[in-house]
Amino acid sequence: MGRKPCEILEQARRSPANVRYQDLCKLVEALGYVKRRQVGSHRVFTHPGQPELPMVNIQADGATAKPHQVRPILRLIDEHNLEVES
Repeated sequence: MGRKPCEILEQARRSPANVRYQDLCKLVEALGYVKRRQVGSHRVFTHPGQPELPMVNIQADGATAKPHQVRPILRLIDEHNLEVES
């Protein structure tokens, strides 16, 4: 079944450098974002319910997400008080 988005969020806060790419995509989708396009390993997400929120661009670094892309997502969650949908 995989990990729950809330578990992924906890793990990302503990260690942004150790987040699986697929888990980060799952977390972003649990925030209400939807994948708009993918080119190669880049996935671009937008939030249809809140278009004022920035787009999220995630790129894989092997099996893990790049840490410099995990941290802004954590900031986005905190600054906009986003809730993770289970």
